[in-house]
Amino acid sequence: MKRWALLALSAVLLVAAGGVTPAVAAPAVADDGAKVVSETWVDARTVDLKVSSPALGTTGMVRLIVPTGWAAQPSRTWPVLFLLHGCCEPVDYKSWDQFTDVKAFTANKDALVVMPTDGPAGMYTKWWNFGLGATPDWDTFHTAEVRQIVERGYRGGTQRAVAGLSIGGYGALAYAFKHPGMFGAAASYSGVPNTLFPGIPVWIIGILARAGIYNYLQLWGDSFGMRPLWSAANPYDHVDQLRGTALYISCGNGQTGPLDPPGQSDVLEPSALLSSQSFTDLLRAKGIPATVDYYGPGTHSWPYWQRALHNSWPVLAGALGLPA
Repeated sequence: MKRWALLALSAVLLVAAGGVTPAVAAPAVADDGAKVVSETWVDARTVDLKVSSPALGTTGMVRLIVPTGWAAQPSRTWPVLFLLHGCCEPVDYKSWDQFTDVKAFTANKDALVVMPTDGPAGMYTKWWNFGLGATPDWDTFHTAEVRQIVERGYRGGTQRAVAGLSIGGYGALAYAFKHPGMFGAAASYSGVPNTLFPGIPVWIIGILARAGIYNYLQLWGDSFGMRPLWSAANPYDHVDQLRGTALYISCGNGQTGPLDPPGQSDVLEPSALLSSQSFTDLLRAKGIPATVDYYGPGTHSWPYWQRALHNSWPVLAGALGLPA
């Protein structure tokens, strides 16, 4: 008996025994052949997917938080919120679920939340690899493979928003400008939307080294010699392609803030702030609207990103067709 038939039979037996199980998704395959090879329900709203990905050349994990009414309404499609994590986090695709209240926060919101892996430091991009290899291509994994699997197998709809923290904030804005119309809203929390701002290339090199990637040239090459490649991936250099996308940009200044232990500060947040400010200055100069929250004291840490998700919800909800 095929795996999907076994899953369906297991669901029937669980219900007959008085248990509750979510509706079993139909098998879904992306256009390039990416497919789910393992599906693990953590609870009634949380499912982990292992995806065989041609874009990555290996498998990649995705955690979905489905809406409260997802199992009870098997013919309904749901707006989709992508949440992107930062680099170097051991719990990876589980980060948003583990470190924030996203599950409780979305319990009364009709959105399907998608939290994909970006590896230790995938950078939400297609890697250059000196022109010698096509993988990993994190952009295709997220915006094509995962998106199509969610739509075809888990009833994701076509109203979408994307939000991310730190390098995930970069990813949210990069995906929004590279795929016009795919996301109605994009939010960056402590992100780096200008990767060519002075000092940020070194910041990125440090991220890669922290993740154990010491040949940073594999990413986009050297930021001087390969500047066109860096520019092609830089949201700051493509703000006109974000016109019409609802934008939310937030960041602290790295000083001890109200959500920090006494005396805590960091060096990452000030760099993110400078990159973000250069980006929003350009938006303002070009007449591109954005909701901006530079909230002053606050570090590069999860309590602020949880708060930012809450604060940005009206912007994200508008793109999702949901109440603010």
